[in-house]
Amino acid sequence: MAGDMNSKELLKEISIPLLAILSSFIIGTLIVIASGYDPIATYGALLQGAFGGLNSIADTLLAATPLIFTGLTVAFAYRCGLFNIGGEGQLLVGGLTAAWIGTFKGVPMIIHLPLTLLAAMVAGALWVAIPAILKAKLGVHEVITTIMFNYISYSLVAYFSLKVLAKPGSIQTPDIEPSAYLWRFSNVLDMYSYLNIGFLIGLIVLFVIYYLLWKTTIGYEIRAVGISPDAAEYGGISAARNIILAMLISGALAGLGGAERAMGLFHNYRNGFSAEYGFTGIAVALLGRNHPLGIFLAALLFGALSNGQDYMNMLAGVPVDLVTILQAVIILFVAADLLFRRVLALKPEGRKGE
Repeated sequence: MAGDMNSKELLKEISIPLLAILSSFIIGTLIVIASGYDPIATYGALLQGAFGGLNSIADTLLAATPLIFTGLTVAFAYRCGLFNIGGEGQLLVGGLTAAWIGTFKGVPMIIHLPLTLLAAMVAGALWVAIPAILKAKLGVHEVITTIMFNYISYSLVAYFSLKVLAKPGSIQTPDIEPSAYLWRFSNVLDMYSYLNIGFLIGLIVLFVIYYLLWKTTIGYEIRAVGISPDAAEYGGISAARNIILAMLISGALAGLGGAERAMGLFHNYRNGFSAEYGFTGIAVALLGRNHPLGIFLAALLFGALSNGQDYMNMLAGVPVDLVTILQAVIILFVAADLLFRRVLALKPEGRKGE
C-alpha cells in the first residue's frame, strides 16, 4: 500500500484481505458440514482454544510472535521489489546463534541479553548476504538463491546443533544462561504460557519498520527501488546498494525471530525448533498486504488458528488437518487479488514497492 493513500483507499485495501478471510471461513464451513461435523461447535472450539482464557490468549500471542518477524522479513524485502523466500533458513541460523551465544558464562545480563539478540540478527543478515550480493551485482534471482540457502541451512544447522554444540547424548544444545533469557509474563501473572517479551519486541520492531519505510530517507529510497530500479537510478538512488541493504535488514528480522524462540521459548536449540515459521511468514505478509499493521493482524490470525486447532480436535472431534485446509483456503483467496478487486470495484495494485 502506498504511504500516502487516503483513509478511503486504505479502507478499501483493508477490505480485500477481510473479504478473503470471510470467504475462506464460509468455504471452511461448507467443508466442515460436508465432513459431517458441526460448524458451530467447530468454530466455537477454535475460538475457545485461541481466546478462551488468559493462557489461551497468551499462547496465541506466543504462536504469533515469530510470524511477526518472518512476516516482516518477507514484507521488507518486497518493498524493495524483492522476494526473500529464505526466512526459514535465516531464522534457523539466527536461532542457533542465539542458543550458542546464550551459553556464554559470566556475562552480565545488561550485556549478555542484547549481545545475544544482536548476534542472531547479524547471523540472519549474513546468511542472506550472498543472495543479496548476487542479486545486486549479477542479477541472479533472489527467489532461487534464498530457497537454495534454506536447504544449506538445514544441513549446516543440523550438523552444528547435533555434532558440535549438542549436550553429550542429547539432540539439543545446552540451555542458555539465565542472563540471556527473554523475560516471561508468567513470572508475574498466574498463567502457564511461555509468552515472553519477545512479543513486545515484535511490536516495537513493527513500529520501527513502519517508521523506517515511510518516514525516513532510507525507506523512501528502498521503496523507490521497489517501484522502479531504473527510475531510482536516474534520480540518483543506487539500486544495488538499496537491494543489499533491504535484504540484510530482512535477514536480520528473521534472525531476531529465531532469537525469540531460543531465548524466550526453548532456552536452547533443538529438533523441531521451527514450525516452518519462515514459510508461514510468506502467507502472513501476503495476507497483511506487506504492511506492518496488516502483518500484525495476520500473525494474530495464524497464531489463533495454530493455537486453536487442538481444541477443535479435543472438543469438536475435528481433525487438525482441517485448520491446515483453512489456512490454505485463506492464502488462496488472498492470492485471488484481482477477483476481490473486481467485486469491490478497485483498481489493480501498483507495482512492487508502492
